Amino acid sequence: MSKSQIVPVHLQDVVKLVNISIATFKETFGGSNTDDDMSQYIDERLSKQQLSLELSNPNSQFYFAYLGGELAGYLKVNFASAQTESKLDNAMEIERIYALTEFHGKNVGRQLMQKALQLALHHAVDYIWLGVWEKNERAIQFYIKNGFEVFDQHIFVLGDDRQIDSMMKKAITNSFE
Repeated sequence: MSKSQIVPVHLQDVVKLVNISIATFKETFGGSNTDDDMSQYIDERLSKQQLSLELSNPNSQFYFAYLGGELAGYLKVNFASAQTESKLDNAMEIERIYALTEFHGKNVGRQLMQKALQLALHHAVDYIWLGVWEKNERAIQFYIKNGFEVFDQHIFVLGDDRQIDSMMKKAITNSFE
């Protein structure tokens, strides 16, 4: 398997970020949700204006994954007040980790996860955590395989649909597999 090139996303990359955010979100959730709920979420949360605000937040970081020169996926992590929940002290949130479907099985997700774990070590957090839709079995298995465990749940609003996310965490140690 080829190694992905993981690079920081900058404000001037916002259009690329919008495009991959929408594409991966539709691929992942489009078949399980209504068009209206998907459109509302995309308009509110994945717009150029919204993602520009997120890119400008010093407590959020985005990374693109390129495989064979093609944009394959992306990662968003949050620290401190940028986190969507504050249930764990000294933690980092993985808010988004997505690979385009055509890159599934090519270690893009694994390499983005490794980047997240490196960031957690660099920032000396005690935990890394995320929320994952309870119906997204593929992602849940990926997180379990990477050492995450369920510790709580929360509501994720997609358009007008209130969905349940499992909150998963991993304790950070000095080294990773």
